[in-house]
Amino acid sequence: MIGCASGAPAAAGPPVASAATSTAAPLPALEWKFSQVFGERAIGEEVQEVDIISAIEFDKTGEHLATGDRGGRVVLFERTDGRDQRTRRELERADSLGPRHLEYRYSTEFQSHEPEFDYLKSLEIEEKINKIRWCQTTNAAQFLLSTNDKTIKSWKVTEKKVKQVKNLNLDPGAMQRNGNAMVSSMVLNPKGFAPRLSMNGDGVNRPIPDICPDFAFPPGGFPSLHLPAVLWSNETALIARCRRVYANAHAYHINSISNNSDCETFISADDLRINLWNFEVSDQSFNIVDIKPTNMEDLTEVITSAEFHPSHCNMLAYSSSKGSIRLIDMRQSALCDRHSKLFEENEPAGARSFFTEIIASISDIKFARGGRYILSRDYMTLKLWDINMESAPVATFKVHEYLRPKLCDLYENDSIFDKFECCLSGDGTRVATGSYSNLFRVFGTSSGSEEASTLESSKTPNRRVMTPFLKPGSRLANLARGRRENRRVSESPTADMNGGVHDFSSKLLHLAWHPTANLIACAASNSLYMYYA
Repeated sequence: MIGCASGAPAAAGPPVASAATSTAAPLPALEWKFSQVFGERAIGEEVQEVDIISAIEFDKTGEHLATGDRGGRVVLFERTDGRDQRTRRELERADSLGPRHLEYRYSTEFQSHEPEFDYLKSLEIEEKINKIRWCQTTNAAQFLLSTNDKTIKSWKVTEKKVKQVKNLNLDPGAMQRNGNAMVSSMVLNPKGFAPRLSMNGDGVNRPIPDICPDFAFPPGGFPSLHLPAVLWSNETALIARCRRVYANAHAYHINSISNNSDCETFISADDLRINLWNFEVSDQSFNIVDIKPTNMEDLTEVITSAEFHPSHCNMLAYSSSKGSIRLIDMRQSALCDRHSKLFEENEPAGARSFFTEIIASISDIKFARGGRYILSRDYMTLKLWDINMESAPVATFKVHEYLRPKLCDLYENDSIFDKFECCLSGDGTRVATGSYSNLFRVFGTSSGSEEASTLESSKTPNRRVMTPFLKPGSRLANLARGRRENRRVSESPTADMNGGVHDFSSKLLHLAWHPTANLIACAASNSLYMYYA
């Protein structure tokens, strides 16, 4: 499904890629193709809530990919085309056919978080993985952070050889030459005298056969009898070990974690505070941002996302529910209650409505690799900000403009509060974000670029879905009182004025762009899809 009518940038700006110039021709639109899918759902198969993917992250090299789900599990994938096991003839034939696209394979998985219960607050803490971040590594081991609503954990994943236990290995022929049937029975069934366990773990005695009174061991014993031996095999397995647990530092739900470029610290952010941690210290953190008012009735905004600058270890940015982004410098003071720069685009007074603040809330921010640009995602748009220009974004990409007439219905079924993530390509020339009906959008950021592709997370991402016109749902909300108790609008597919059906129950919230290649990994419910260009 391809479309670009509602996705063209509303304001053009300088390209993100440093190699591009304002006089250069815009880059051609990429042609996206299906690469792989993991956990594909069969037609009619019911998806378990715990299997829905809730986080995706590539490491800095792109060799590894991690996903987290609502069941508290972290699943790791590794790149396979870099470790090719094909013969020389197969490789030569593959070279003649052109370069291969990146491919991944399942590596391992582990249980990161378990459901907990806070007895002091009578609060159930679910195991859902909110964020995953890869950490710097200096050896073959992989390190990563994972967090749920309250607890952050540091994991080390290493490759270890598998131990094998060799059982008794006797030569039946040698025993038969002894001429003793009892010994032969013992040799042929070396486990016959081992204690057997019942279902409850208690020992169960096996019947012991009668031994001839004239039985005697031969001189020197049985040469073919070997004791069990533990040996290292050539097989290897990935083992995940929890190194540290960073807990009891957040009173509200954690929405972001971000690693610092100094490779020694990281931040964690909840609705009202941002804490600074040292990787090696798990029982102490420093509060660097606190927007909690003395009286909670005076609360007007919350923190929605936070991210460290990719190269300056003293700078970080965080977004708010009011649609603003604050850039802070940790060198100014211990408590960064004053921002260095404020990025905010104000709505004209006449254009404000009941939904203005709701749709202005920023759900995700990302720094471009060079650190000069910040990409933000609110409900309706993607915005690209230059950190040297606070007045307005250099480019605005309309993602959900076609839903503006349906904001009342979206408010009724809570879809207006969905939090979509965003990502940038490694060279910064393109951005991507998710949408409804398991669609995702890709936009070009170069000056003059009109690239705005809409793709479906399926094996045929470019197929065009033709649907008949459907009557839009009725609007029944009482906007004056802001009540939502009589929710008559279901999450069944509805149509816009152009006849396009939008399934608000199928939403693509999480996606990630490979750091060096044009490869996008996105989560559609419990399935992980990958596309290359």
